[in-house]
Amino acid sequence: MKIAESRGWSGWLILAVTLAGPAAAEVVHLRGGETIKAPVLKKYADRVVLDLGFDLLSVPLDQVRRIEEDSAPADAPARIRRSDDLYSSGVDLPEADIQSLAARFGEGVVLISTPSGTGSGFFVTRDGHVVSNFHVIEDETRIAVTVFRKVGSEFRREKSEDVEIVATNPFLDLALLKVSFDDGYRPVLTLLDGDDDLADGDQVFAIGNPLGLDRTISEGIVSRRNRVSEGLVYIQTTAQINPGNSGGPLFNTRGEVVGVTNMKIALGEGLGFAIPIRYVRDFLQNREAFAYNSESAAAGYRYLQPPGRTDSGPPAGLTPDD
Repeated sequence: MKIAESRGWSGWLILAVTLAGPAAAEVVHLRGGETIKAPVLKKYADRVVLDLGFDLLSVPLDQVRRIEEDSAPADAPARIRRSDDLYSSGVDLPEADIQSLAARFGEGVVLISTPSGTGSGFFVTRDGHVVSNFHVIEDETRIAVTVFRKVGSEFRREKSEDVEIVATNPFLDLALLKVSFDDGYRPVLTLLDGDDDLADGDQVFAIGNPLGLDRTISEGIVSRRNRVSEGLVYIQTTAQINPGNSGGPLFNTRGEVVGVTNMKIALGEGLGFAIPIRYVRDFLQNREAFAYNSESAAAGYRYLQPPGRTDSGPPAGLTPDD
């Protein structure tokens, strides 16, 4: 067996790497004498799942002799920067075809459902933080998040109703949720670090759940990187955006999230819009200022106090005690 070596940009686990830390890879020694060097995505009771970059490999534990941490040289360049502000950014990530990127990052996109409808979102931390649109969860307190876990070549749906609203910004149409699952592993997406890296004509693609059609991919270009509407700047794109796409990620060809899809022009085709990622970074950096307040008029359904009585007499149908 050849040694499979994972590059820093190719797997979810590399999102845990800091600039000062070693590469997030392990050396798996098999009982037959073979060695595999790759990030360990998840350890189960009977197997361990490795990220080979181009695919996932499930290795039965009874075939594993031992697993050792592999430390990269101190001067090895990091591919992912983690921030204390709940997001990660890529460093010189290589381009790839959309099919490969969608297969690699599709698990990071979630379906958000409420009594009023459905929308999309995406993981930004391993702790379960999800970015979406405010209008997806506006006036809602019953929120469910469905993830699509890749098992082999198939996707498995897992739904959680343990969802907390962490922060909201109605003006920017952004919301930060936190969802809990029994399994702690979360496929985190990286955010574009510099807006200057996005230009008119760049190829982009969106993954979301338009009209409830989960994991739908739409491809297009950046029609205009700075289209102004009501005092805010949006990314205009030809990637098809429909109801249910709201809150989902808009990717570039390096797999970085460049925007959050949030609206389209109803009477036109190929006129979709996304919130630039710089607004998202600012929202996450200042999340305490936007902390969710259940008593706010714009922060979800409120149970109002019943009106006071105006008649001092006994309620109708009752008689006073003798």
